[in-house]
Formats: sequence, structure tokens, C-alpha cells
Amino acid sequence: MPAPVIGVLALQGAFAAHEDALRGLGVATRQVRTPADLAQVDALVMPGGESTTMSRLLRTSHMYQPLADRLGSGMPVFGTCAGMILLATEVIDGRPDQRSFGVIDLTVRRNGYGRQVDSFETDIEVRGLATPFHAVFIRAPKVMATGAAVEVLAVHDDVPVLAQQAHVMVASFHPEITPDARLHRMFLEHNGLSTEKERA
Repeated sequence: MPAPVIGVLALQGAFAAHEDALRGLGVATRQVRTPADLAQVDALVMPGGESTTMSRLLRTSHMYQPLADRLGSGMPVFGTCAGMILLATEVIDGRPDQRSFGVIDLTVRRNGYGRQVDSFETDIEVRGLATPFHAVFIRAPKVMATGAAVEVLAVHDDVPVLAQQAHVMVASFHPEITPDARLHRMFLEHNGLSTEKERA
């Protein structure tokens, strides 16, 4: 069976750091900018960045509908920061023309933790990890409500910051900024995407 290829949406945002984290785990990666790129991957990471810009670029690159189709058919996806916004069912304070994929039952507020100057770092307890994860929040979205099918994996000040629903995992912070790749590994393992290192 061929090794899985993990795509990283590379239209805008912090995609290179996600690639580094995934490669460090021994998986093959591919930058995704076109529908043809998307067709070559088994899962996708949607990075942080500017959610309204990413939403517009998904339309202008003719990526929105192919990605919606893949997500609807069960392709695993890990969305961080702006990626969380794009995957949520409802976005508060989004632009009128901003579209999200609605594949995880969350209501999120853009920049819910404040502007760039309000960025912060903190250690969080993550379900399934033996030790805390150092989370970096930069213009982060805030989860305002979760649906019954959503499993909350970590909270900060009683607000969910890491969650999953079926094949979808989201974080309001930037796990790719730290050298700790445990959340990327958790995403892979949850979706049965074994790595070369694990098979060796």
C-alpha cells in the first residue's frame, strides 16, 4: 500500500512550518494550490493566515468546490487558526462574502482573542497527551459554541481551543510554530495515516 501524502494548503499563511512538522514525522507532503494538487493528497492541513484572504483565494483559484467535495466525502483535514475558521459551521464577524466549509459543528469569532498585539502563549492540557502542549495564539479565533458531535480535546480559560469531529481536527492556535509535533501526529494517528517512521 503506498504511503499517504499529506497536503498543505499553500495559498496563503504559515504552510511551510506545517510541512516541516509533517516531514519530521516521516510523512510525504505536497503543497496544494490547484484542484490537480488536491487530487494527489490523502489528507489536508489548512494553516493559519488571514481567513478572508484565504476564502477569496479558494474561489479565484477554483479550489473551493473541489475542496468542499473532498471534505464532504471524508478526507481528513487539520485546520489551525484561519483553518479553523474556514472549517466551522458559523463564523461571527466574518466578511459578508466569506465562505466556510461547515464540516465541524462550531461557532467561532474571528480574532476572538484580540489583535496581533494581544497574542500570547500558554501551556494547555490536551486529552491523550502525557504532558502539556505549549500553544501560541496569534489573532486567534475564539470558539463560542460547539455541537453535540464535537469532541473537545483542550480548553483555555474554559473555552475550547482544540477539537475534532469525525475526520476533522481544528486548533485555534498555531501548533506548527513550536518544535512539538505531537498534535500533527495525533491527527495522523486518529485518521489511520501511519508514517514511515512508525512503519519502520
